[in-house]
Amino acid sequence: MSRESIKVFAPASVSNVGPGFDILGFALNQPGDEIILSKTQNDKIEISKITGDEGKLPTNVEKNTASVAILSLMKKYKIKNGVSIHINKKMGLGSGLGSSAASAVGAVFAYNELFELNLSKDELLEHALAGEFVASKAIHADNVAPSLFGGFVLIRGYEPIDLIKINYPSDLFCTIIYPDIEIKTSEARAILPKEVSLKSLISQTGNIAALIYGLSTGNYQVISRALKDVIVEPVRSKLILGYDEIKIAALEAGAFGSGISGSGPSMFALSNSEEIANKIASETQKVVSNLGLKSVTYVSKINEVGPKILD
Repeated sequence: MSRESIKVFAPASVSNVGPGFDILGFALNQPGDEIILSKTQNDKIEISKITGDEGKLPTNVEKNTASVAILSLMKKYKIKNGVSIHINKKMGLGSGLGSSAASAVGAVFAYNELFELNLSKDELLEHALAGEFVASKAIHADNVAPSLFGGFVLIRGYEPIDLIKINYPSDLFCTIIYPDIEIKTSEARAILPKEVSLKSLISQTGNIAALIYGLSTGNYQVISRALKDVIVEPVRSKLILGYDEIKIAALEAGAFGSGISGSGPSMFALSNSEEIANKIASETQKVVSNLGLKSVTYVSKINEVGPKILD
């Protein structure tokens, strides 16, 4: 029986994983976005409500990632089924956790389910990316792809887009420490070096190759050695107050690797038990508090499935 409305959850994601700048990301069980779509009696898309954003997100359907993603899908398949969109932001804007990607993914996933279009996730991907483009002004799949497909996703290339799902240990946990610092993605990208030395390139490619191997084989010692970014982290870490102290606290609490999530300010730390992951959250939060900052922490296993129907 067809339904008149649908509510879905789309997960946050960690991108730029260690040496995997712009090419590697993974999905989280929490936080994420909730998208509610309700059928209308016309062919228009409207944003009826946005909550949890402190009034910062646009309600113009041409500028919001969720509505643009749906409009892209409707245009390609010549669909004229209108919906009203309620976006419930359950994560910080500009957190480095793929907030705009989650909204775009949740929207097209929900639309596909509501109207029983039977489109595959591969077919939904280009429309989620179209939505993400509104926010980032560039096509980057390292948040969108993990949020849509779940798990770890490697983006090998874009012409055409080539995604590879990476195996990972089933007991892998991620701790997110999100300090109350504002970092604009555009500014974080502007400070990146335009060229890198051959020495740095060799080190970075060696680390990403080792990281993929370590994840695929469940070798934590290799993962620990490979979670090193010699190109982007040294530059972007300067934007995060207390970065080195937070990272040291995470490692001393049992993390086998830590780094910046996306453009920051959120940082991630990987471990192999919930107990250690919670300890990392506690110890890193103490450091942030001592710096005079508020923060939020999340502890999550890797999200294996991507978006899901809530109601």
